[in-house]
Amino acid sequence: MESFDHILIFKTNINCDGDKQLLHTLLDGNHAIESWSIDMEDEDCVLRIVSHHLSHCQIIELLNTHGHQCCELT
Repeated sequence: MESFDHILIFKTNINCDGDKQLLHTLLDGNHAIESWSIDMEDEDCVLRIVSHHLSHCQIIELLNTHGHQCCELT
């Protein structure tokens, strides 16, 4: 059975292109992140990150440090 523990899903307040550009800056250069996507049309502005090395807490801290709200979606 396949595990999906490496797919991290968050509710954020990232809802405009400027915010999305910040994500590119923060996430594209992180070698522990295999891929990511943001759904700004969803009411929860859902961020999905594929990483076998990072935890939900690490991503939340990273985004909160840069002024964005972020919490784990379960």
